[in-house]
Amino acid sequence: MDIPNLHVSAHPLLREKLTRLRDRSTPPADFRALVRQIAMLLLYEATADLELRRDVVQTPLAPATGWRLAQKVGLIPVLRAGIGMVDAALELIPEAEVWHIGLFRDERTLRPIEYYNKLPASATAQLCLVLDPMLATGGSATATVDILERWGAKRIKYVGIIAAPEGAKAMAKAHPDVHMHVGALDERLNERGYIVPGLGDAGDRQFGTG
Repeated sequence: MDIPNLHVSAHPLLREKLTRLRDRSTPPADFRALVRQIAMLLLYEATADLELRRDVVQTPLAPATGWRLAQKVGLIPVLRAGIGMVDAALELIPEAEVWHIGLFRDERTLRPIEYYNKLPASATAQLCLVLDPMLATGGSATATVDILERWGAKRIKYVGIIAAPEGAKAMAKAHPDVHMHVGALDERLNERGYIVPGLGDAGDRQFGTG
């Protein structure tokens, strides 16, 4: 599938962890740990082009020239499944700001409905990372990016664990400038809008509900 702004990781560790994540016998505690580990690997790749500025620090022996992040990063987990990816992002970028957007999918229309928005008054980050494990129909992802663009965000990336072709195409069509970093591109959506083979409902599996 030729989607220029879609990046599917080929990292061996991620592929192995993703297999365990898909397994229906994986308990919620292990599932949460795997989500965090996979998110860290994906975020490592997604942030490879962050801008840096020079800085000098004092080692025990002598001054050393090094680097600091030159950009402020905002993390936007889409409630509720995206929460499981936040800790991984904060381990990599401790100074990142975290904002929450709540969307749920109408099971009849498969359209996203916004119910919560905790963005500050104006955009304060040079890079916004949308965190949401499943890119299914693409409705929630595109709606989240719409919200961020209206808010004033200039540079946005999507980081998810599994994408369906339908969702990746929808996101690319609506936001061709938003790069998507995912762990796998699966076969299709079923009639209920779930990714096949997927892993089921990421929120339910993380939190032991459903």
